[in-house]
Amino acid sequence: MDESDMQYEVERQFPYSPQAGLFFSMTHEERIDSDRRSIYVGNVDYGATADELEMYFNGCGHVNRVTIPYNRFTGHPKGFAYIEFSERESVRTAMTLDETLFRGRVIKVLPKRTNIPGFRTTDTNLRGGWSRGRGFRASRFYNPFRGCHFIRENGRAHPWVDSF
Repeated sequence: MDESDMQYEVERQFPYSPQAGLFFSMTHEERIDSDRRSIYVGNVDYGATADELEMYFNGCGHVNRVTIPYNRFTGHPKGFAYIEFSERESVRTAMTLDETLFRGRVIKVLPKRTNIPGFRTTDTNLRGGWSRGRGFRASRFYNPFRGCHFIRENGRAHPWVDSF
């Protein structure tokens, strides 16, 4: 699993975070702005604390929030973090800390990407479907002109109306 896959997985599980209420009270534009002021930090030592990360990146600009994702089953940190700054310029400054040593590990610093709902960079199957055995190939897609979802199974599209 590469770093962008891990980032997607965390953002997908974000509702389980203690900050979920804050995240969902934000408008779409506010979330995008927050992402533009945030960085992804990979290869973070599992014993690192939010305070240590805040102190390490504080020279780049005022840190609003540090998020260290945890595995919800084991309770252990996942080895990466997100840091939100007050200003966008701080992201550029923080990028200079890419490939530097933090708690004895070389960290990876990248601008945080905005997660687009319903869009995944990886699929379960390279053909765009889920495999359930021989001859089965299914995928879901949305037709904006018809206002409904379709399930494609074995070459045929079947409408599936979303009740939400």
